[in-house]
Amino acid sequence: MPFKKSPVTDIFGIIAPSYKEKVSRFNLQEKKKKRSDKSKPPFSITAEFILRFNETKNLKEKEKLLDLARKILLKCKRKLGLSTLGTGKHVHLPTTWIEVSFLAQCKGEIQDEALNILYTSLDHASFYYDHPPALFFLAESVFYRLCCDAFLKPYLFSVEIKLAKIGYLISLRLFIYFLYGHLESFKEHLLRLQPFLYALSFSGESYYMYPNIFSSVQFTLKVLEIICKRELPSDSIFSHGKNKNQDECTDSHMEYLQDNQKSYEVNNLLWHCVAVWTCVQKNSPQLNNVLEHLTFHKTQLQKKCWMDSVLALMVLGEAAKLNMACLKTLMDIMKDFLLSIMSVQNQKENGSVDFSWAWIIVYIYITILTEICLYAAFSNLRKAAFIGFCDCKNSKKYILPLDKSEQQPELKETSFLGLLDYFSSKISHDCDEVIWIGYYGLVYNLVKMSWELRGDEEQDGLRNLMWQTLRRTKNHEKDERIQNAINIAEAEINDPTDPFISYNIKVSSEDEIFSKYIGWRVANILSKLFFPSADILPLKKPETKPHKTKYLYKKQDSMKKKVLHFTVREHTSVADVPMFPYPDFFTKRDEELTRIIEHYWEKELKIRQKEDEITEAKECEDKKLKEKNHFKEIMKKREEKLHKQTKPYELPPRTEVISSEAKMTSPN
Repeated sequence: MPFKKSPVTDIFGIIAPSYKEKVSRFNLQEKKKKRSDKSKPPFSITAEFILRFNETKNLKEKEKLLDLARKILLKCKRKLGLSTLGTGKHVHLPTTWIEVSFLAQCKGEIQDEALNILYTSLDHASFYYDHPPALFFLAESVFYRLCCDAFLKPYLFSVEIKLAKIGYLISLRLFIYFLYGHLESFKEHLLRLQPFLYALSFSGESYYMYPNIFSSVQFTLKVLEIICKRELPSDSIFSHGKNKNQDECTDSHMEYLQDNQKSYEVNNLLWHCVAVWTCVQKNSPQLNNVLEHLTFHKTQLQKKCWMDSVLALMVLGEAAKLNMACLKTLMDIMKDFLLSIMSVQNQKENGSVDFSWAWIIVYIYITILTEICLYAAFSNLRKAAFIGFCDCKNSKKYILPLDKSEQQPELKETSFLGLLDYFSSKISHDCDEVIWIGYYGLVYNLVKMSWELRGDEEQDGLRNLMWQTLRRTKNHEKDERIQNAINIAEAEINDPTDPFISYNIKVSSEDEIFSKYIGWRVANILSKLFFPSADILPLKKPETKPHKTKYLYKKQDSMKKKVLHFTVREHTSVADVPMFPYPDFFTKRDEELTRIIEHYWEKELKIRQKEDEITEAKECEDKKLKEKNHFKEIMKKREEKLHKQTKPYELPPRTEVISSEAKMTSPN
């Protein structure tokens, strides 16, 4: 019951104690608040901060929050090691990835910049044992936004492109950890990804007309299908075209679904591509032999289990950035693949074979070829990837107006301009999806390449040829799909309009529009897995013998390990798997030259020091001899003038002094 106060007790008995209680409670709350404030760092990202940032309308508070968000971004850039390729004592990738994913929920330029640095970090970061938990968190965040936000919008926006590209890098990294057998302890995380697998599988109709996103989503779905051990729904557009016979394309990837103890069978094409890359890195004389064996397995590119084929092309593309023979082999393999799926005779004879997946191989090859045109080690490699080997002297024909009366060209080689000429001659409204998607990818990447090479004086000639080719395509290509590719690429580069942000922000000139390092990281980590310590590569794939896989953990887990069939050696120590990349041939050569120069320079310094000592001693002797001769001349002149043999300022002998004193005291 409520206490009824009297006036006297109200003043002297009751009010005073209640006031003390209020003061004590207030002090306690203040202490708790101070403790909580001390426990949180000054630049922490919380749900309250994100809500205030997105919903505040006060200009002063908005500026204050924007300044704070920029400071958090700067801190994240440093912790991600963007300038050091993710290495350094100050770098901690998993925690910072999560912070950046939180920061990407802030609207405006902060969201745009956060997604950019997240994409850049996922591109160049190494593979470490503690990354999978953060990668799973990023996967859930990215897939949630794609499924729940992007699908509901009637138009395509730049954030969807960035999210799809980030999802592609995340799924690629998870697949590498899957090959290492490192995802068996993340069953709960894999279960949480299954709803996104089903939701993304029905996004085909939204992205089918945008192959730049559609290919990333397709790759992501394939990885989720493998690591989550689930097949796509039959009514999904991604599963369309499956045969009832389930030919040999029953997906070697899905063999492990029946029994977890079964091994992951590595494709011979992928194995040989990793062998080629290892030979290039070690400057092995066996490179030509390995390339010859690689061509024997080029037909495996036509198999429906295309995940290994994508990795094989990626690894071989990294080797092609350093070696001309590898580039020629890559282009020949792709030419054989295109001719086999495009020939009418082959389609009639193998009518039961489904090539509905072939477009993703073509699109990824075009992306790899674009990266070679931009980032190859030598200019002749970049020129050959863009122009080709056959028609280097006749490249002007690609910048002239199209002549529809000419006979349709044949596919001579799969250079960038060769594919552009071939696909542009066959484009039509009812053409095969390989043709229009391939043409779309060429034009889309041509716009981005022209933008990437801006201001590079060393590649003015190549950029000029790209610009003229693009101008020709813009003026003479009327297909809406190809015009759409140009518009999307230009919008992605210049000024995106986004439903997820409240203001228009231009993309920074430092944004990464291509993945520069992920291919090299994948090739490097696969070479450590396939050839852990092999100095000389075997020319043939060894017989399948079970052995324990290497784990990326620092400590061995007690769980059951998978079995790999691509090497015969057993390695029991996790320390044998280096997580840092070995130096390549050029780095080793530079280090060796530096060591030799330093050795001979030290030797030259010792020789010069001895010569200086000898010269100095000789000069000292000459100086002493000169002084001695000079003194002799002085004494000779003194004796002639004064008839004295004493030195200057030297007293005469005692007898001469006495005789002179006697003469001075004589009586005379």
